[in-house]
Amino acid sequence: MPMRFRILGSGSSGNAALLITEGARVLVDAGFSAKKLSALLLDAGESLARIDAIFLTHEHNDHAAGIDGLKKHPHIQVFANPATSRAVQSKLDAAHRPAWQLFETGSRFRYRDLEVTTFAVPHDAQEPVGFRFTTGHADDLLSPRRSLAYVTDLGHAPQNGREQLRECDVVVVESNHCSDLLAADTKRPWSLKQRISGRHGHLSNEATRELLAAIACPRWRRVYLTHLSSECNSPAAVEQALAGVRATLPSCEFSIVAPGEGTPFYDV
Repeated sequence: MPMRFRILGSGSSGNAALLITEGARVLVDAGFSAKKLSALLLDAGESLARIDAIFLTHEHNDHAAGIDGLKKHPHIQVFANPATSRAVQSKLDAAHRPAWQLFETGSRFRYRDLEVTTFAVPHDAQEPVGFRFTTGHADDLLSPRRSLAYVTDLGHAPQNGREQLRECDVVVVESNHCSDLLAADTKRPWSLKQRISGRHGHLSNEATRELLAAIACPRWRRVYLTHLSSECNSPAAVEQALAGVRATLPSCEFSIVAPGEGTPFYDV
């Protein structure tokens, strides 16, 4: 079992994913309350008591809200860069200090049987990052080498991030909004629309299509399209935008994660 992966929830209301290897059970982001995370994990046959670590992409509540509820789970290590840890810690009770494990953005390190690569992404947070998780061995048929890249909340994809996504087995990337639906939305002020569509905001369906088309790799086994806006996007809009890219990758499965939904386990 090189790696098992499951998105617990995705969208503006919260984001979290579960990654299981032979030696570790980790969450990528924890954007729900501890109570909600516990329920999502129970549905996956897991629990917070069995989680070893949380890897945070950035401090926004829809990615880090669950850190506040870790008082009952002090064993869980929380990996973040210093800027993200300070931003999250500032929102917590002074007496509550999670088991922070700090890394420098751009660094590569090992956690149990995971090789973790971090890379900067452009978003309006303190120091947002993407992750690439690798486990297994190139010459081991029972535990082959597998990689998963996880990147959400970015206004555009710099070259380094593109390279991290290209050489993976599984890609998790946002497809946040449909440009036409965002422009037509009457609830959001112009300033918010500018933030969302800006170079430090979120990827549109069109931008995600262009990104994936530019770096498409036959190695890809599955692509998850995540963090869909519930008001300015839809699975159908993503499906239509990505149809051309999907046609060029017949051996790759595409999973569009509806707002507020999760996915079944996938064995990478």
